[in-house]
Amino acid sequence: MAKNKPTDYKASNIQVLEGLEAVRKRPAMYIGDTGQRGLHHLINEVVDNSIDEALAGHCDHIIVQINEDGSMTIEDNGRGIPVDMHPKLGIPAVEVVLTKLHAGGKFDKDTYKVSGGLHGVGVSCVNALATVFKAEIHRDGTIYKMEFEKGITTKQLSEEGKSDKTGTIINFMPDPSIFTQTTEFKFNIIADRMRELAFLNPEVTIELIDEREEDEELGKEVYHFEGGVSDFVQYLDENRESHMDKPIFIQGEVEGVPVELAMQYNNSYAENVHSYVNNINTREGGSHVSGFRRALTRSLKSYAEKNKIIKSNSKISISGEDFREGITAVLSVKVAEPQFEGQTKTKLGNSEVQSAVEVTVYDQLNEYLEQNPKTAKRIIEKVVLAAEAREAARKARQLVQRKSVMSGGGLPGKLADCSIKDPEHCEVYLVEGDSAGGSAKMGRNRSFQAILPLRGKILNVEKAKINKILENKEIQAMITALGTGVGHGDEAFEVEKLRYHKIIIMTDADVDGSHIRTLLLTFFYRYMRPLIDNGHMYIATPPLYRITVGKTIDYAWDEATRDKMVKELKKGRRKFDISRYKGLGEMNPSQLWETTMDPETRTLQLVTVESAATADKMFSTLMGDEVAPRREFIERNAKYAKIDI
Repeated sequence: MAKNKPTDYKASNIQVLEGLEAVRKRPAMYIGDTGQRGLHHLINEVVDNSIDEALAGHCDHIIVQINEDGSMTIEDNGRGIPVDMHPKLGIPAVEVVLTKLHAGGKFDKDTYKVSGGLHGVGVSCVNALATVFKAEIHRDGTIYKMEFEKGITTKQLSEEGKSDKTGTIINFMPDPSIFTQTTEFKFNIIADRMRELAFLNPEVTIELIDEREEDEELGKEVYHFEGGVSDFVQYLDENRESHMDKPIFIQGEVEGVPVELAMQYNNSYAENVHSYVNNINTREGGSHVSGFRRALTRSLKSYAEKNKIIKSNSKISISGEDFREGITAVLSVKVAEPQFEGQTKTKLGNSEVQSAVEVTVYDQLNEYLEQNPKTAKRIIEKVVLAAEAREAARKARQLVQRKSVMSGGGLPGKLADCSIKDPEHCEVYLVEGDSAGGSAKMGRNRSFQAILPLRGKILNVEKAKINKILENKEIQAMITALGTGVGHGDEAFEVEKLRYHKIIIMTDADVDGSHIRTLLLTFFYRYMRPLIDNGHMYIATPPLYRITVGKTIDYAWDEATRDKMVKELKKGRRKFDISRYKGLGEMNPSQLWETTMDPETRTLQLVTVESAATADKMFSTLMGDEVAPRREFIERNAKYAKIDI
């Protein structure tokens, strides 16, 4: 066997990425991605520094501004980044903070007791990914300025005058060569995070200003919530009927771990627990959430037994999930050395935090229940109803499973399954209507694509108990086809049994189609949430327009693409015909495959949850019982609506 020709492999072949070059080379490693999420992460990195100053007791006002030119300015009234010479590196401390990875005061516990950004790379990463980055520091009675371009210093630190205030002002313009999809900051995305930070830090006022917006009222929000996490819970439950006059508020500190909790029960049937560590949303929970759940169950159970609200000979057995049905809670802890599982910071691993939360919540919740016997009785009665519904749901699940087995094969009759059985390579389309379902069945690739047609609109799960939900035939078909079970308990839902790793919602591009999609997403968010969190949920994007030129058919997925194509055709003086697709059924099987189902040419939107609190509020607004908040949402967002006339 002949040897390959040797190539030179010397020391000169070893690449060393110095300074911020590594960030520009592989930006997704540092900010998650270079799409919309990564773009807005830049703002969070800067604001996190201001919030760290607030946590240390040195800042109470932050201004976040989207400028007319598309750049961002973040200003705080903290101490200002230090400007004196760094003892080891011999350059100003501000230059170290803005140009060196993993540099900053947050690693020194004498400077910041707690910090949210220990896993991040901080503001230096923002500097690396900006075409222009300016720092203005007000400190020691002087204004200091420094400028950078793509992480490289273009203007050395200089004194620019006197100042009677302290703080830091950062201005940056994202680099379009890095953020190729978009460099446009979205007001609503920023607003969600700023509002969340203001709830979690009641001592801080955050102003959000959009200089691009002509209407001053629409372009400015001020967030300040003296009630902190209690206000947060009331905000989340704005569209639900509460069973309590005001949230239960618990605050304490055990072994150096400050704990804050606000909770209340409402008329919903889902558990909504939002947890934070040092202002970071821990979507997957962790030790602090485990401590809360244990304390809640122990406290309510012992109170109910002691006061004989639950009879000892009761046939209903009450489990932990029954105590959490219909609860909205915000749990916030501050941890000096947080151990997050993975770079995503979504699950807390510190075991000592569990006991700190459990002790604090158990002691103070017991005290609250003793002092508020009427509220305590209402809570326990709701828990008993939850247990009865869970028992009915268990029987309904068994009935669904028994029907599936008796019908043969264990799968719904209208499911056109795929031939390969490896879930990683399989996908299922949830298709609106039998007509489109028929086209999809004919147009699909049978080896890896399954089709499940859904007739009509499924039940609105925001207004129904789990046992009623499980009686809905379309929901039964989806549960059986997916194979995971349904619900919140570990026994009820098993994500590892998922039969398809891509679940694709395919509905018409009209109002009914949007409504069906929202109903489906509400169901998956409330009762099959791990499918979203693990990246299994997608939305198909069929084209909106068909453009026919002679015998050639082309497609446009939005108005901008359509207008561009029309312009080109008019320029070439070619005859063409444009038709707007109203429904999937208007496409024949080959067109549906070509535009919406072929992995080589289709566009799928991954369903993600950036902020669980925002998603929770949105679903309760759109699908809940309260009409007024829904009307307000429609009026506020009417200008973004696309209406066919």
